[in-house]
Amino acid sequence: MEPYVKLKNKNGVGYIEFFHPAHNSLPSNLLSKLTRTITSAGEDDSIKVIVLQSGGDRTFCAGASFEELVAIQNEQTGKEFFSGFANVINAMRKCPKFIIGRVQGKTVGGGVGLASATDYCMATKYADIKLSELNVGIGPFVVGPAVRRKLGLSAMSQIAMDANSFYSADWAMQKGLYTKVFDSVDDLDKAVVEFTENLKTYNPKAMTEMKTMFWRGTEDWDQLLVQRAKISGKLVLSEFTKEKLKGFK
Repeated sequence: MEPYVKLKNKNGVGYIEFFHPAHNSLPSNLLSKLTRTITSAGEDDSIKVIVLQSGGDRTFCAGASFEELVAIQNEQTGKEFFSGFANVINAMRKCPKFIIGRVQGKTVGGGVGLASATDYCMATKYADIKLSELNVGIGPFVVGPAVRRKLGLSAMSQIAMDANSFYSADWAMQKGLYTKVFDSVDDLDKAVVEFTENLKTYNPKAMTEMKTMFWRGTEDWDQLLVQRAKISGKLVLSEFTKEKLKGFK
């Protein structure tokens, strides 16, 4: 199947779905389209609440595109590459609608950032998480603020330093990333529908005000996340990281 980002309005609930055959990894073009789609859904008055999900039954998101990562040759390209996730997270942060995360399977790196940037996130018991960036010589700099905001500094530093390990969906729920964990994708989907169908009946202005309140204190993220992207863009060009990436390749 070809990669895609698509938006479907189901009676006031905007389902944004992304897909890539490489375990739902996200290259720059899909990140750009995802940013635009989130912004567009936020501006659509017929959409009351948004669901962010990925295609397929297994991996939610494998993070950044490995092919693009190894192809980076200079700092500017590196900054632009890592800014892709920064732009998506900022679009989610500034979207006036609540964004509900639907995480059906494992999520890694940037994918953990996306889940953390949702306003309410549900998952299956298969939705283990991992911040693998340190393992390839960089770090979760861009997604770090979103992950820290949701999990807290202690839990975020734990998974960032233990970059080889997956942490269970139950652990992620205990730390505040997931609100509920279900035994199957079917159970997850039923819960997402039930929750959003109820949520869309609430006063849109009240929900927008609540979202603004929830995200208070993140107003500097437009600059902060780009600065973090610049750090990653430099680190990916280091000899250490280049050698690490050769091993993975």
